[in-house]
Amino acid sequence: MGYAWTLALLLLANPLDPIHFLQVEMEGDTVAMLDRSDYTVPFEGVPVVDENHLRMTIERLGEKVYIEPINATINDNGAVVPDKKGRRLNETDFLQQFYEYYYGSGSGTLKANFQEVYPKVDMALMTQVRKKMIGQYTTYFNSGNRNRSHNIALASAAINNTVVLPGEIFSFNKVVGKRTKAKGYLQAPVIVRGELSEGIGGGICQVSSTLFNAVDKAGLQIVQRYSHSRHVAYVRPGRDATVSWYGPDFVFQNKYAYPILIRAKSYSGNMYVSVHSFPEIEYEPRNVPSVSRRTPEEAPAVPPENPLTAPE
Repeated sequence: MGYAWTLALLLLANPLDPIHFLQVEMEGDTVAMLDRSDYTVPFEGVPVVDENHLRMTIERLGEKVYIEPINATINDNGAVVPDKKGRRLNETDFLQQFYEYYYGSGSGTLKANFQEVYPKVDMALMTQVRKKMIGQYTTYFNSGNRNRSHNIALASAAINNTVVLPGEIFSFNKVVGKRTKAKGYLQAPVIVRGELSEGIGGGICQVSSTLFNAVDKAGLQIVQRYSHSRHVAYVRPGRDATVSWYGPDFVFQNKYAYPILIRAKSYSGNMYVSVHSFPEIEYEPRNVPSVSRRTPEEAPAVPPENPLTAPE
């Protein structure tokens, strides 16, 4: 760093007696005491900052103070919930204060400052992107199968209110994340007309399949989609999108000049996904066949030997 080396050369010409400890304050509280000797690497008689140690300290402090921004959303009543800004450590300011302290010209107290972190989706964007529906799809399931219904609801909530910017790629696995017990997903062994769906997160493929048909209807570019090895009852043959954390993913790209919004909800045996955008959008809808409102047949199944490899 040029700034650090300039101060080091000045120190060589004019040795100073800097304060031994640096007190780091955040919002009026002392959060760290840094020992100058811990950050020193001898270099031909000139004390030089140990950059690796300093970087680790900044990362630890940064993790401690980071607040993730919150996107604007639409609640169950249809109202837009405002976004919230986050914050992160101002590393440039931190480094300048540290070097001034280290080379003897600064204070023995470092006041850590923050930078605002803006959300991806603010209230203004959410208000506009919801205005025009360009695609929607509904599938049906047996609400009496509580574990499977629970998993469908969790995955629906995970993709709900997702905004995909122009040119951006949506990955189902990335957005929903790994389906685990810690996240609330349940064991849901079922057979839907011969298609085995076992293990933690059983039923998730109905969410990805409903999403696929909705975004396909909206004319979005399908990047990656795989069908099950056997027919599933909740969509027509060839209209499914199987997903697995250790296997296939469902991926699409927003090819339009405007952002798109995904709305998803499961209720009373219905899995519903709609796609929205700005009123000005010019889109190319596709003809996608709907499915029967009849509840798919389901039967208990014996869990496979390795649930992790089972389709969801």
